[in-house]
Amino acid sequence: MLAAAMVCAALTLGGCGDLGRFQTASSPGLTPLKPNRPAAQTPATEREHERILSSYGGAYDDPRLEALISKTVDRLVAASERPDLTYKVTILNSGAVNAFALPTGQLYVTRGLIALASDTSELSSVLAHEMAHVLARHAAIREDQAKQATVVTRVVADMGNDPDMNALALAKSKLTMASFSRAQEFEADGIGVGIASRAKFDPFGAARFLTAMERNAALKAGRAPSDPRSLDFLSSHPATPERVQNAQANARQYSSPESVERDRDSYLSAIDNLVYGEDPSEGFVRGRRFLHPKLGFTFQVPEGYVLENTAQAVVGVRDGGSQAVRFDVVRVPAEQTLGDYLNSGWMENVDRASTQDVSINGFPSATATASGDQWQFRIYALRFGSDVYRFIFAAKTKTAETDRNFRDTVNSFRRLTLAEIQAARPLRIKIATVQPGETVETMATRMQGVDRPLDRFRVLNGLDARSTLKPRERVKIVVD
Repeated sequence: MLAAAMVCAALTLGGCGDLGRFQTASSPGLTPLKPNRPAAQTPATEREHERILSSYGGAYDDPRLEALISKTVDRLVAASERPDLTYKVTILNSGAVNAFALPTGQLYVTRGLIALASDTSELSSVLAHEMAHVLARHAAIREDQAKQATVVTRVVADMGNDPDMNALALAKSKLTMASFSRAQEFEADGIGVGIASRAKFDPFGAARFLTAMERNAALKAGRAPSDPRSLDFLSSHPATPERVQNAQANARQYSSPESVERDRDSYLSAIDNLVYGEDPSEGFVRGRRFLHPKLGFTFQVPEGYVLENTAQAVVGVRDGGSQAVRFDVVRVPAEQTLGDYLNSGWMENVDRASTQDVSINGFPSATATASGDQWQFRIYALRFGSDVYRFIFAAKTKTAETDRNFRDTVNSFRRLTLAEIQAARPLRIKIATVQPGETVETMATRMQGVDRPLDRFRVLNGLDARSTLKPRERVKIVVD
């Protein structure tokens, strides 16, 4: 399993054997948005719904947002080609920027996407786009395509030993699916813009929001690789300059004096106090520190590292990608020593002679080294209560500095104080009114708990480098 361990430790996070994640229950009181009319349900869609909830932190309960979305969906449905269809919208408790639909008409939108949108017309463009996938049966067709791809893979495996023929057959099947998906997205864009326009929303909302998502994705560039939970809308809905241009062309086709409503003020009022970014109940990153108030621990990485809390693990990457760290939880029987666990085979090429028992801030621990073709590893297992946490450190070149960085990180693991637990609060969107003399730069100084506050302020408010603020204008800031 060394290859899998190397890939995971080097932060290409996929299905990595037994690598786990500290799981906690979703926040209490979170329930899905209730539709005016129930959508059709089957055991399969219920299972998919539960899988989505578990992957995205549960549902997010906010009566003001629910009322706004319910009203918006009703307008869109009435203006659609199938006003008889029903939709159920669930707000997901995730800071990722994403939205998707099931064939039954269940729509999902993350609070991260809601925070990024600047008005109701932008949100309506996303909802209309997902409704368009349902209307065009794209989701159902994709299921059929996936089944066909499975058949193709099985057939190819039985074709014989000609690797060129096998590779060609697989490549053709995957290319067909990719091209079809791209065509679906453009079709859904066109249908969605038409629905939003007929519902009297500004049809240019789609182009504005696609641009906002591209800028938001650019802010994440160079960060640690994201896991499926944090993949954004662009991952499954590719946004290229061509797609933005296409959305603008569609908007010009539908634009009219009657279809210009952005509904910015009521939208901003509805998202005031919206949770932004990570939910502390799942643990969260603040700068170089990771805190998990529910489980009661924290640790800190050295200068130059960027941390990201993913569904599988907490991942950190040093500037330039020369060092990395992964932190997660694993199941280790109480009767098994931590040293035995490190040598149990989950990672190959562990140097048994390097294995030693250590104490980290009073917690029983064990450490060992391992090596691979491109990475050198230092691994730790630490028993904290009934759980065992694992640090996997990776360096392309082992030096005194890398050893010191690894030791400093694991030695920073400690219990949170009661005061720290009580002070752990989520970041929130706050709607502020621009006062005379205030600028983009001065407003950005009010942003708390985020990296690159000036850039993030501009992206959150749809402002480019040349934009200025007007007195009494309402804007979004992030506060602790």
